[in-house]
Amino acid sequence: MTAFFALATSLLWGLADFGGGMLTRRFPALTVVVVSQGIAAAVLGAVVVATGGWSEAGPRLWFAFAAGLVGPIALLSFYKALALGPMGVVSPLATLSVAVPVGVGLFLGERPGLIQVAGIAVAVTGVVLAGGPQVRGAAVQRRALLLALVAALGFGTVFALIAEASTTVTGLFLALFVQRLTNVATGGAALYVSVRRGGPALPESSFPWSSLPALAFVGLADVAANGTYSIAAQHGPVTVAAVLASLYPVVTSLAARGFLRERLRGVQAAGAGLALVGTVLLATG
Repeated sequence: MTAFFALATSLLWGLADFGGGMLTRRFPALTVVVVSQGIAAAVLGAVVVATGGWSEAGPRLWFAFAAGLVGPIALLSFYKALALGPMGVVSPLATLSVAVPVGVGLFLGERPGLIQVAGIAVAVTGVVLAGGPQVRGAAVQRRALLLALVAALGFGTVFALIAEASTTVTGLFLALFVQRLTNVATGGAALYVSVRRGGPALPESSFPWSSLPALAFVGLADVAANGTYSIAAQHGPVTVAAVLASLYPVVTSLAARGFLRERLRGVQAAGAGLALVGTVLLATG
C-alpha cells in the first residue's frame, strides 16, 4: 500500500508541476499559486462539510497550519531559482527535499533493509539524472543555488509535516483544508505586497476565465498528492514513502516529452530508467 500511494503522489505532483510551469509562462507565479490553491480550498471545504470533518479538529492541525505556511515559500523560491539559473542545474537540487522526511524517519527509529537502502540510492540518483543535470555551461548565480536549497528544505518540511497532520481519512480532509487556507492567506499576502510594489497580478487583457480548469487541476492535483503521501507515510516506512514520492521530476519530464514534444537527453532517459529500478527495489525490499 505504501508503494502504491507514494507512486500516486509522484504522479500527481509531477503533473501538477508540469501544469503549474505551463501556467506561469502566462501568469505571475503568485497568481497561479493563490488561484489554484483557492479552488482546492473551496472543494476541500465542501468535502469537510459533507464528511463531518470538523469533528476531527485537534492539536494535530498545527502541523497542517505549519505546512501551509512553508509550502508557498518553498514553491516561490523554486520558481525564482528556475528564473535565475539553468533549469538543468536548479531542478535536480529540489530532489534534496527527500533528505528531510528520510532523516525524520531515521530519527524516529526506522531502519530500512539492505535492498531498500540500495533502492533509495538508485532512485535518488535516477531522479537527479532525469532532471538533466548540467555539469558544463553557464555559471549559476549563488542566489539561484540558495533559493533552490531553500525550496528543497521547504518541500521536504511539508512532506514531514503533512504526514503528522492526521491519523484518519476525515481528519486528513480537514488537515488538507487548513493547509490550503493557510496557503491562500500566505500567498495572497505576498501577492498584495507585490501588487503594491507595482508587480502585475493578472494579464493586461482580463481575468483568465478560460484557464480556470487548468488552474483547478493544478490545485486539486497538488492537494491530492499531499493526501496520498500522508496515507503512504502512515501505512509504511517514511523513508520508502518519501523516496518514491520524490520521483515526480521524472513524471514532469515525461509530461513535457508527451505534450510539448521535448526530447529527452540521454542522461535523462538513463535517469528515468534508474528511477524505475530504484522503485522496484523499494517496492520489493
